[in-house]
Amino acid sequence: MEPTGRNVLIAALWMTGAIASFSSMAVAGRAVSFQLDTFEIMMYRSFVGLVIVLVVAGLSGTLGQVTRQHMGLHLVRNIGHFTGQNLWFFAVTVIPLAQVFALEFTSPLWVLVLSPLVLGERFTRVRLMAALLGFIGILIVARPSPESLNIGVLTAALSAIGFAISIIFTKRLTRTVTLTCILFYMTAMQAVMGLACAGFDGDIALPDASTLPWLVLIGCAGLLAHFCLTSALSLAPATVVVPLDFARLPLIAVVGMLFYGEPLDALVFLGALFIFGGNYLNIWTETRKVRVAAWPLRG
Repeated sequence: MEPTGRNVLIAALWMTGAIASFSSMAVAGRAVSFQLDTFEIMMYRSFVGLVIVLVVAGLSGTLGQVTRQHMGLHLVRNIGHFTGQNLWFFAVTVIPLAQVFALEFTSPLWVLVLSPLVLGERFTRVRLMAALLGFIGILIVARPSPESLNIGVLTAALSAIGFAISIIFTKRLTRTVTLTCILFYMTAMQAVMGLACAGFDGDIALPDASTLPWLVLIGCAGLLAHFCLTSALSLAPATVVVPLDFARLPLIAVVGMLFYGEPLDALVFLGALFIFGGNYLNIWTETRKVRVAAWPLRG
């Protein structure tokens, strides 16, 4: 069924919430990075998220959907997401926010590369072309050279691979597992991972009055972005939603310029255009086949 104008408008409003959530999470992550390391940020984020999931699931009566099936898939999915999110939080503290977001958008392209190995999906010519466009975009954004290639660019690029692993195993889990179950194990498992990694050196920093609100914002924003994106996709196809999602790149570029003095880099936007082109080519082709497409979430 073709989306109505009203549904597209409502989907756009949901995407406004997703864009605001992703952007606020980046700003909050940078704000707390001066007192907490990435493992501590992830630990506290997961604690906040777990409380929210338990409260919402309890009120909606969906706690019974949490089962112990497919624990291996949950574990692999959350290792991928935990790794990717840690690298992402580190990257937002050392390179311009627009560069981080541009490299993050390569996650669906890594899904194209990895899906034949994990999901048994066929690697078509269109998918190959999409991956090549994305790879060109990565080269433009990262500009690999001794002067421009640094630890921030590398961690941002690697975070996209971690998110891709999370996306792939989320796709496998959603065949038989509910969203409540996935979110419960996402927050619970990553809380344990964060606690173990943060406490490895025997020193876990406690949030103070200045960092606690930022940590609550990070925890809420992560879940809210997931919910808004899911809601948008339930009303409009990915060919409509994906361009709206890419709107957060210029938004975060303006935020970086206004609040952190980060210059607007034309090459970052050019590279992001290639990355967008690769993503959109693949999604447009798939929607022509089945008229329905899903933009995988990274959680």
